[in-house]
Amino acid sequence: MTTINPDIQPAVQQSVQVAIIGAGPVGLMMANYLGQMGVEVLVVEKLDKLIDYPRAIGIDDEALRAMQSVGLVENVLPHTTPWHAMRFLTPKGRCFADIQPMTDEFGWSRRNAFIQPQVDAVMYEGLSRFPNVRVLFSRELEAFSQNSDGVTINLQGPEGQRETVKADWLVACDGGASVVRRTLNVPFEGKTAPNKWIVIDIANDPLSTPHIYLCCDPVRPYVSAALPHGVRRFEFMVMPGETEEQLSEPHNMRRLLSKVLPNPDHVELIRQRVYTHNARIAERFRVDRVLLAGDAAHIMPVWQGQGYNSGMRDAFNLAWKLALVVNGKAGERLLNTYQQERRDHAKAMIDLSVTAGNVLAPSKRWHGNVRDGISWVLNYIPPVKRYFLEMRFKPMPQYREGALVIDPRAKNSPVGKMFIQPKVTRESGEVTLLDDVIGANFAIIGWGCNPLWGMSEQQIARWRALGTRFIQVVPEVQIHTLQDNVEGVIRLGDTQNRLKTWFAAQDASLAVIRPDRFVAALAIPQTLGNQLNQLASVMALQAVSSSAPVEKVA
Repeated sequence: MTTINPDIQPAVQQSVQVAIIGAGPVGLMMANYLGQMGVEVLVVEKLDKLIDYPRAIGIDDEALRAMQSVGLVENVLPHTTPWHAMRFLTPKGRCFADIQPMTDEFGWSRRNAFIQPQVDAVMYEGLSRFPNVRVLFSRELEAFSQNSDGVTINLQGPEGQRETVKADWLVACDGGASVVRRTLNVPFEGKTAPNKWIVIDIANDPLSTPHIYLCCDPVRPYVSAALPHGVRRFEFMVMPGETEEQLSEPHNMRRLLSKVLPNPDHVELIRQRVYTHNARIAERFRVDRVLLAGDAAHIMPVWQGQGYNSGMRDAFNLAWKLALVVNGKAGERLLNTYQQERRDHAKAMIDLSVTAGNVLAPSKRWHGNVRDGISWVLNYIPPVKRYFLEMRFKPMPQYREGALVIDPRAKNSPVGKMFIQPKVTRESGEVTLLDDVIGANFAIIGWGCNPLWGMSEQQIARWRALGTRFIQVVPEVQIHTLQDNVEGVIRLGDTQNRLKTWFAAQDASLAVIRPDRFVAALAIPQTLGNQLNQLASVMALQAVSSSAPVEKVA
């Protein structure tokens, strides 16, 4: 049992299936996904409203896919700038690394600038769709305890009133200084960078040049980033002996901005704030009925814009699993796969972010000279240039164990990787993105074959009970061939020829796709049944009656 301050006697009591501590982006994404799956959710936030100052400025295609899964991406996109390049500059202004990936294999631009408070507001407003989701602001977590039946959470309200919440599960999304993580005594391993940075956000962008620039100036490195809605962000390294109060004085602010603007007096300041860059990861992401997500589980330097996006990956990975467990469709053993899948990748993103920070601000000046010389040469080697342009250095999530079935003999298997999201054509003639057909569900996708053919009645009932979409993909010219229709199977045309290309690279014609869009298993029609049985076992799926009703599909 975990407990703190056991003498508190709350006055108001309520019960929910899932309590989320923290109304930041990770908590809001979790609440939206669980809300649409019918789970009773309570979000608890110690502040009296959402944070309204800009923080993260980069959102990637994986995070946008998560937004799409909860039906909010169209409201998010107006607050983004797609195809946002990242350019590393020498002190003289030469670009030695130009990162501008133009691929869209997951359906969205790979790199996007955004303004976090506006996107957080979209997610918060999205919760109003679900009567089973509530948010409590101005509530301080005073204590919690857990046993085999659930978690008891003690809160203090804005006027000192006491409340207690009984929850089946608690998800801690309460940031890098997580009270929940510290109460559980989970080690938070890593380092704090020796240098701080001052962030300055300006309205009516006085530069208005697109993209983000990281200037590797040995005297004072800085960042200049164009954001949506005419906002410009500057970040300057804080030198030893400087304080936030000193740098915020008008003459010092003017001195900083004079490095990047011809007229530093003519600006519309939104705010300035000093940040410390940490690189830390929790030893465990789950302690019985309490789970850690986002900054509560890992924090990283900002240089690759992956802190926010790693939190979105946590939310997308955990939410569908928690929904299955809460709704009685899977055993709680499924939740062990959350740490199995997410911790190693979060650590890889931390390491990448630390490396990028060392490139921007090396510890010794001569390191910068070596960096500039090597980069000048490598920029003329096409494979190296493509490596940076296409952002191939970014470690994409690939799960080696967890809620999936991997053939140990297969080399370069896509199992454990995110599935592509091309455009597809429905039988009605409508062209749409693949995820809009799948919804917040599993999918069994077959190239040219009936995905039900290799399944028993019991298997069909089990996977239909999960809301699985059974999909047959055909060349677009065949989409109106009515004799190929099978009841309960969605037929789609391969609009961009990408699905045929994907399947042609595998020794399989069927892919089992999880709700977070990762490939859980591969098969051919004759082996699908065996693969599904193995997957059901590792996911601890509950058995259902073979008489389960057939869900109508569009």
